[in-house]
Amino acid sequence: MTHKRDITLEVGDKEFTFTLTPQDITKYFNALTQTNKVAPANNLLANTILPAQKDELKVLLGNPVMVMQLAGTLVEEYAPDVEIIVKKPSATLTA
Repeated sequence: MTHKRDITLEVGDKEFTFTLTPQDITKYFNALTQTNKVAPANNLLANTILPAQKDELKVLLGNPVMVMQLAGTLVEEYAPDVEIIVKKPSATLTA
């Protein structure tokens, strides 16, 4: 299973490195609600960015669409590569 990982995202001509743990992802998912998506995404990004890059990242976090794109890409990259297949029930009828 995936544990602590450093993930670097290139945005334009800048690179941003985030350090993610299972606790970070769990906290993000638990904070998401029907009416609250941008704030948890913003917190995930702000809390996992390398401290030296935080000020540069803040400039991008003013746009909620950018926040969602960055968080989505980060979570997708953090996810393990697992193939999941849904098995269909057999068509056998029972009497």
